[in-house]
Amino acid sequence: MRLLVTGGAGFIGANFVRLTLAERPDVDVTVLDLLTYAGSASSLPDDARVTLVKGDVADAETVEALVGEADAVVHFAAESHNDNSLDDPSPFIRTNLVGTFTVLEAVRRHGTRLHHVSTDEVYGDLPLDGDQRFTRDTPYRPSSPYSASKAGADHLVRAWVRSFGVDATLSNCSNNYGPYQHVEKLIPRQITNVLDGVRPKVYGEGRNVRDWIHVDDHNAAVWSILDRGRIGETYLIGADGEADNRTVVSTILELMGQDPDAYDRVPDRPGHDLRYAIDASRLRKELGWEPRHADLRAGLAATIDWYRENEPWWRPQKLETELRYRRLGR
Repeated sequence: MRLLVTGGAGFIGANFVRLTLAERPDVDVTVLDLLTYAGSASSLPDDARVTLVKGDVADAETVEALVGEADAVVHFAAESHNDNSLDDPSPFIRTNLVGTFTVLEAVRRHGTRLHHVSTDEVYGDLPLDGDQRFTRDTPYRPSSPYSASKAGADHLVRAWVRSFGVDATLSNCSNNYGPYQHVEKLIPRQITNVLDGVRPKVYGEGRNVRDWIHVDDHNAAVWSILDRGRIGETYLIGADGEADNRTVVSTILELMGQDPDAYDRVPDRPGHDLRYAIDASRLRKELGWEPRHADLRAGLAATIDWYRENEPWWRPQKLETELRYRRLGR
């Protein structure tokens, strides 16, 4: 099988490539990635079954040629950081909307199987004090330029399935964590802060809840959908890992031998969603997927160990990331 992975040098995409090589010996992978600040060739394994193409997912000529050689496409490529989208929305529109349109047109011309990877943030947020969860039927209510651009991309995929018969499935996943995640994100930022002797940062009261899932569980679910998912269907991916930001940061501190309350509060992000929670019952019942890393505390401990042992990977990102947050007052 020849698989094209867009955004395959980013956090989730690179872990998807690594999982594929480990568990799918009959699959060769081509990665298309622009290698912006959030993508790195060093996240990919040195393996003859992987070909890295530096290129823009919104460049029709590049995408057309690569899709023409592929049996299937997994579309991870996206700008994905809320803070950055508030600072400058334009890259999010180009990559997430124009890029998805470009992929859709290429797979339409070649009749290629597509899986589109999206986020639960397209649904907006849920009350902190309720037990509601997002389902595939939850109305879209994106809060930021990032989530709005991903919502638009989801709508494009569904329209191309219905209007043009494109062979596509979709998934919306909760917050991922694990190795090779850029240090601008909550968990690696706070781990590397502690490693540097800097107090972690928490937005506002730290009560915002996220449904955390280990990146390997997300990617195993994507393969389940590729293998057995129904064309045109949307599957929500979550591992029942709800925890508020304050709890996540306190757990990191405790696991690293620090006072669980040794963090600082910073001004909250504009439009900060309150709570995300995923109902993944369709994925579990229909496709038989189950998370292997359901214990968030154990997953955080393993992630801390990875960042301790891989400083040469994350160190070049750290200074610029913290300078950017300082400019934003966060």
